[in-house]
Amino acid sequence: MTPKDRLIVPLDVATVMDAEAMVDTLGDTVSFYKIGHQLAFSGGLNFIRELRDMGKQVFLDMKLLDIDNTIEKGVENIVKMGVQMTTLHAYPNAMKAAVKAAQGSDLCLLGVTVLTSMDDDDLKNAGYAHEAKELVLKRAQQASDLGMGGVVASAQESAGIREIINPKMAIVTPGIRPAGSEVGDQKRVMTPADAIKAGSTHLVVGRPITAADDPKKSAQNIIDEIANAL
Repeated sequence: MTPKDRLIVPLDVATVMDAEAMVDTLGDTVSFYKIGHQLAFSGGLNFIRELRDMGKQVFLDMKLLDIDNTIEKGVENIVKMGVQMTTLHAYPNAMKAAVKAAQGSDLCLLGVTVLTSMDDDDLKNAGYAHEAKELVLKRAQQASDLGMGGVVASAQESAGIREIINPKMAIVTPGIRPAGSEVGDQKRVMTPADAIKAGSTHLVVGRPITAADDPKKSAQNIIDEIANAL
């Protein structure tokens, strides 16, 4: 993996036309894009084929959670789409069904541990007995035991996760904010360099790039920071 391959830029835009414009702006600087709910529901699933034709890698971030059979059949079709990564909530039954469906493919299944927009109080209000760090580590261990390709977690937990999971697993980290950037709606954040040093393998960086005056330069600065941290 090159430093460029470790940066994932989310295409959190309203239309495919907006996504095409951002990809064109970033050019060869960025090789990996994330498609989430906003774009997926406005033609983004079909746009995946266009990204693949351009030689880009794709992270389909739909955070699946359903009964086992529905997860299994859904993941079977995601495999056919040719994306590199996809997410599901890190519930044991869901992960087990997804691993079964993806067996023999190159799809990296990522278990979402605890959203980086949530903290201990948010979990308590949602009815969880565990604090964020405790729940993240528990779910990461379960993901490793079940044969998942990686987890999604805050970089604040990356070091602890790296100690307990299969060393080949990916740790994909949202909530990355370069020094001086606004935190926004994220709560458990870290800089790109610190996240890589903590054990994260991939960094999801959105607004600090896509909302910048010069997105391409901002992306390159983060790639350079990743390279220096490795």
